[in-house]
Amino acid sequence: MKLWEKKLKLNKEIEEFTVGNDFLLDKKLIKYDCIASIAHAIMLKKKGLLNKKECSEIINALNEIIKLDKQKKFKIKKEDEDCHTSIENFLVKKLSKTGKKIHALRSRNDQVLTALRLYYKNEIKDVIKLIDALIKELFLFKKKYGKIAMPGYTHMQKAVPSSAGLWSQAFIESMQDNKKLIFFVNKLLDQSPLGTGAGYNLPVKTDRKLTKKLLGFKKIQNNSIYVQNSRGKFESIILNSLNQVMFDLNKISSDMLLFNMSEFGFIELNKEICTGSSIMPHKKNPDALEIVRAKYYENLAFEFQIKNIIGNLISGYNRDFQLTKEPVIKGFNNTKNCLKIIKIVLNKTKVNKENCSKGITKEMHSVKEIHKLVKQGIPFREAYKKIKQN
Repeated sequence: MKLWEKKLKLNKEIEEFTVGNDFLLDKKLIKYDCIASIAHAIMLKKKGLLNKKECSEIINALNEIIKLDKQKKFKIKKEDEDCHTSIENFLVKKLSKTGKKIHALRSRNDQVLTALRLYYKNEIKDVIKLIDALIKELFLFKKKYGKIAMPGYTHMQKAVPSSAGLWSQAFIESMQDNKKLIFFVNKLLDQSPLGTGAGYNLPVKTDRKLTKKLLGFKKIQNNSIYVQNSRGKFESIILNSLNQVMFDLNKISSDMLLFNMSEFGFIELNKEICTGSSIMPHKKNPDALEIVRAKYYENLAFEFQIKNIIGNLISGYNRDFQLTKEPVIKGFNNTKNCLKIIKIVLNKTKVNKENCSKGITKEMHSVKEIHKLVKQGIPFREAYKKIKQN
């Protein structure tokens, strides 16, 4: 039974169209909706809308769902639409009248937002752990190969000597900045939307401070209309921060693909991270790096997909918001997977000292030669012309 169901039967095609694939996507939200519902039940008990026994029964049933979900045994039926309906139906079936009480002082709107916020916060924790793991791998790469000199490029042309250490340190520092941005986004998300109903508050005052505390949010998102308006907005901000990470992973991939070409040979990728060709037996293809490079653009598309969906919507809830769920879930998956892959690739990569040294040709020392003359008191522009003539 749907949460909004009345006596009239919904047209089957309309039902399938409006449900979409939410019943599949919501597998990721089951635990978080249960956690939010436990906090809500405790609040209802404090308000006198549940007695001690009823509250205990609901909490036990919700914990049972969390356990079933962990075992991949909790199913969301398409006719249920989403995890929120599936969970409530489970409570009603198990607890009868008591289960029907859980939705008091709550709309599916603030219920969905709360589960999503908890999910996002947890996903961000995972992303930060993976960024830390990549930073650690970059430090190990720098420690092992950092002193090896290699060509530096501007305009896709040889410029001045660089090093494997300078290259890896560039991404260490960028990833550290990415973490700062993601921490800020997490702070923005750390606001409890629960207790605002469908977007215009509720006829009975809820204890939002209690649910905020129980759910581990730092603050309450106060304005009920802004709670609804922030859906899609926050998701696009999440993806924007993830895309700073993906931008770096794209650049790492592009650099390594270039350095790995036989014409350069600055690095050597281990065979176990490369694929082969169906027709050319000599090929050792760096497919993983190519896919990471492309995933950045897929993530960018997700960000702009959300921004396009929420553009021109009037204030308050609109069903369009349903379509912002999938892009952000996929964006998290892409970012986490790509962080893991680049860490593996770096671990399985060797820097070829001999080829790097060969790549540093005589003209690349021109800036150094100019400054030798500058130290002798020759004006820079004169030194520049003199070296240029040589």
